Amino acid sequence: MQSATSAEKAPAPERPGLVRMIRAPFLSSILSPMLAGTLVAVTLGGRFDAVGCALAVVMGVGLHIATNVYNDIYDHLQGTDQVNANRNEFSGGSGVLQQFPDLMPRMFLLARGGLVLGLAAAIGLHVLLPSPLRETMWALFALGAFFSKYYTAAPPMLASRGVGEVSVWFAFGPMAVLLAVVSQGVWLEPAVLAALPVTGLSTLSILLLGQLIDLPADREAGKLGIAARAGTRVTAYVYLLVQLALMVNVAVLAYLLPVQWPPLIALLPYLALLPGIWKGVSKHHGDPQEIIPAAGRNVQLHLGFSLLFVVGLALVLILG
Repeated sequence: MQSATSAEKAPAPERPGLVRMIRAPFLSSILSPMLAGTLVAVTLGGRFDAVGCALAVVMGVGLHIATNVYNDIYDHLQGTDQVNANRNEFSGGSGVLQQFPDLMPRMFLLARGGLVLGLAAAIGLHVLLPSPLRETMWALFALGAFFSKYYTAAPPMLASRGVGEVSVWFAFGPMAVLLAVVSQGVWLEPAVLAALPVTGLSTLSILLLGQLIDLPADREAGKLGIAARAGTRVTAYVYLLVQLALMVNVAVLAYLLPVQWPPLIALLPYLALLPGIWKGVSKHHGDPQEIIPAAGRNVQLHLGFSLLFVVGLALVLILG
């Protein structure tokens, strides 16, 4: 009787605000490639277009908001939310619709609002950019809008077809960096090509550990990423290879820039955090609850790398 009374008096869960609904803290994943691409372009081109930079960032953020919200919507509609017992702040989405299904119309409004925001910025860039950079920008917008919804939505359901990892890397690496580069009127020079993959690899590392945590729910819901298809041990080693590829990529990019040492400071968090993360992932890859602490440290690694990568490229511009 006492427990029933306590349950009746338990406070209702707090309704989520805009920050939680759009998963605002994770927007850093798009800001890093946008800033990095802009800095590389300004270093190579010798000029900074503030309006182009602002419009490109708005376009990227709008598409990322749409991506975050659409993923939450379709994870809920497809049943992934209902069976995910391991949701945490590093994986599994926001879960707002699981708690508040009445927010579905507002979530659709936010997702479509992100697309409209991105479209408005693309129209501004259309006016600003010459051909063929203008056509490249529109191709990036169209592909970003497609990924934002159909990463999880039917019929493509990219995350359930084994190509979700490629689309995440492509969206947060080559696509985002190239958009920033194009906004500055620069094209595919060797240093730009070297810069394209880096940030996507960092974001992909978060997805891979998230898959290890969400694996039971993903399998039940038919969301077949690499962890569900190849197993947890293979996924753990793919994670390690992705991180090693990122380190090599940064070194190659540094070699191609006028001042070579500053980008290498972005690897300092790897020296501090990656050995401990790998120890946890290699030992507990099959235990979702044990992976959560490693995923948290990996997010710290991602944020530290992203910040220092931008700082390093800014130093190249200043010192060059």
